[in-house]
Amino acid sequence: MSGVAAALAASIPSPGQSVWYLGPVPLRAYALAILAGILVALWISRRRWAERGGDPDTVLEISFWAVPFGIVGGRLYHLITSPDAYFGAGGDPWKAFAIWEGGLGIWGAVALGAVGAWIGARRQGVRLAPFADALAPGLLVAQGIGRLGNWFNQELFGGPTTLPWGLEIDDAHRPQGDPAGTLYHPTFLYEMVWNFAGAALLVWADRRFKLGHGRVFWLYVMVYTSGRLWIEMLRIDPAHGFLGLRINVWTSILAFLGALVAFVVVGRRHPGRDTTLLLEPPATQDDEEGASDLAR
Repeated sequence: MSGVAAALAASIPSPGQSVWYLGPVPLRAYALAILAGILVALWISRRRWAERGGDPDTVLEISFWAVPFGIVGGRLYHLITSPDAYFGAGGDPWKAFAIWEGGLGIWGAVALGAVGAWIGARRQGVRLAPFADALAPGLLVAQGIGRLGNWFNQELFGGPTTLPWGLEIDDAHRPQGDPAGTLYHPTFLYEMVWNFAGAALLVWADRRFKLGHGRVFWLYVMVYTSGRLWIEMLRIDPAHGFLGLRINVWTSILAFLGALVAFVVVGRRHPGRDTTLLLEPPATQDDEEGASDLAR
C-alpha cells in the first residue's frame, strides 16, 4: 500500500452533503449545528443557574436578547475581518446576509451577545457577572458543537498534514494546486476537543475554588483564546493579517491578556462566590420591620 493510500485509510472523511431539503425548505448543517449548540448551552446554563439559586427560566428570558445580538455581532465581525468575498473584486455584497452559509466570528458574537445579555439581565433584575459565570461552560460546549458546521461545509481547515487523523477535502473545496489525496489538519476537530475539555476544566475550577463575580467567564476567555491562538495559526483560509499574523491571532492574544488582568483584579477585590444574584437584594425581615416603624 502506498503512503498516500495508507494515509487515506486512516483519514477523516468530509461529509458529502451539507444541505438537505424538507420539501422546498433547505436544512443546512451549519445552521443545525449552531442551533444544537445554542440548545445545549441553554440546558447547561439553566442547570448551573439553578445550582446558584436562580430561576432557570431567567436564562431563557435573557437568551431572547443575547442570542440575536450574538448572531448579528458574529456576522459583523466576520464581515470586518474577511470582507473580500463580499466587498472585494468579484465579491457579492448580498451574501453578507447569507448567515446560513457560514461565517460567524466568535469575538463579535461574544461582544455583542454580552450587550444583549446585559439588557436581558437588567430587565430580569439579575446581575450580569454571576449570570456570565453560569453561562461560560455552556458557551464552550456550544462553540465546539458549532464547529461541526465547518466540517460539513468543508471550510476553515488547516494546512496539509501526513498525520493519521488528516481531513479529506473534496476537489471543489481543496486549495488550487494541491494534488488529489492531500490531507489537511482538521481544525474543526481540534477546536471541538479543546472546547469540550475547557468546559470540563471550568466546571471543575468553579467547584474547586468557588469562583464568582465573573471569574468563571474570564477563565473561559483565557481557555478559549489560548486554544484558538494555535488553531488559528494552522488554518489556511484567506484572512486579513497584521505584522505577519492573522487578525484573529492578534484578537486572541489581546483578549487573553485582558481576561487574565480581569481575572486577577476581580479575584483580589471579590474573592469567593457572589452573595446575591439580584441587582436589588430582597428586603430582609429586619428591613421590613424598620420600614414599618418609620411608617408609624
